[in-house]
Amino acid sequence: MHSIEKKRSRIAEDLVKICSIPAINPSFGGEGEYKRVQWLMSYLDDNSVPYSLLEVEDHNVKEKKRLNLMVQLEGTEKTDKTLWFISHLDTVALGDLNAWETDPANPIIKDGKVFGRGVEDNGQAIVCSLYTCLTLIEAGIRTKCNLGFLFVSDEESGSEFGLKALANTGLFKTGDEAVVPDAGNHDGSFIEIAEKSILWVKFTIFGKEAHASFPHLGINASSISCHFAAELEDLLKDSFPEKDELYDPPYSTFEITQKYANVDSPNVLPGKDVFVMDLRVLPTYRLDEVIKVINTLASQYEYRHKVRIKYDFLQRVDSPKPTNPNSEIVSNLKMSLNEYGIVSKIGGIGGGTCAAILRELDIPAVVWSTVDEMAHQPNEYAIIDNLVKDTKIFVSTILKYV
Repeated sequence: MHSIEKKRSRIAEDLVKICSIPAINPSFGGEGEYKRVQWLMSYLDDNSVPYSLLEVEDHNVKEKKRLNLMVQLEGTEKTDKTLWFISHLDTVALGDLNAWETDPANPIIKDGKVFGRGVEDNGQAIVCSLYTCLTLIEAGIRTKCNLGFLFVSDEESGSEFGLKALANTGLFKTGDEAVVPDAGNHDGSFIEIAEKSILWVKFTIFGKEAHASFPHLGINASSISCHFAAELEDLLKDSFPEKDELYDPPYSTFEITQKYANVDSPNVLPGKDVFVMDLRVLPTYRLDEVIKVINTLASQYEYRHKVRIKYDFLQRVDSPKPTNPNSEIVSNLKMSLNEYGIVSKIGGIGGGTCAAILRELDIPAVVWSTVDEMAHQPNEYAIIDNLVKDTKIFVSTILKYV
């Protein structure tokens, strides 16, 4: 592990380099991960690490394809099994630049941290995976099972052009396990083995535009939209109240989030209004139950207010069965954390990660990293000590498969 400690500065500098390359998901107005993958390929070439490029067709980007990169290290015995480390290349948008103290597009090192968009989500996982791989190769360490390091696209928008597409090719086999470093807590004690179902719903309310001084000549879509959104939020919270202490928070969440612009003038009655709700639902409930409640209230509003309500799912993930807390990867990670004096606890989260896709395939997957949970926020940062520690714990966990 001393060799990892000696690379502390290089690890931090590489995090700055890769996060300086824009990789904003196209769904958030970016160009995607293509340039970042080019940097990764060059990096692996320079270090003589063989890799495979897995392309997924996507006509929404100028290259007409999204790139996923895979490094595989063959095992000595159980070559029908692979232990995967999966990180994602894309980021969300920069956000409100006025809320940042530094330039989010140009990461910097300051006070033992790296500041910039994507340094925690998921740049930290990328560099820790890279240096885990390099450490094993340099030391000549080979595990009994195969090792796979996947750097995937499109995680921030549902993984259709990333892990979902790769899963559909049969890449993952029964008996595989995975570590997904895409969530965690400050001291690294939290091992995530379960996720809530996710539903992003975009609502469009159609009324009738009119001059604001003659409201009787129109139907105010914005006013009706506000009442509908508030009533729906309260109704969903009342309809699905159960708690499960495995999760943080231990209840389903139903939140009004994104609001689209409607009219350009303050004296125009909006004829259309659009907003989004983010729903994170305990596995106790199925999403079809939630959708039924939405349909019922929408029908009532349509009849009562003479509007039309249309909705689209921007993302839907029905929660799969949690990872077995007694699975080999959970046990081995817990042992590694214990070796570093960390008393671990297992649980679930509301945030969505690639692990859910793997659990759907009955592949035990854990989500773990040491982070301050700054993802998607202004002044996002990664702590350099955590980059080093997480790399060491990855290697320690892998050594239990030797």
